[in-house]
Amino acid sequence: MNKLNSSFWSIAMAVAIASGSVMVVTPASAATDNAQERRGARDTKQDSRQGAREDKVDCKRANEQSNAACRQDKRSAKQEGRQDSRDVRSGAAPK
Repeated sequence: MNKLNSSFWSIAMAVAIASGSVMVVTPASAATDNAQERRGARDTKQDSRQGAREDKVDCKRANEQSNAACRQDKRSAKQEGRQDSRDVRSGAAPK
């Protein structure tokens, strides 16, 4: 009986250790996915900022609009970039 009891506890301990290691892997995987989403959203926002800067410079060089209008166009482009970033973060847009 003692040998049977010892075997049972050995098996129970092995199952507990195995299930514990699975629980540890799951949060790490979720954290990695979350970091990748943040990185993608940040890259999207930074790309839109750079594009807005270039658009403003082009607008001022072309001298088609007033400086205020060029500034407003830049603001609009940055706001669109922020929304795109939110969409990437929420999973609504492709990365």
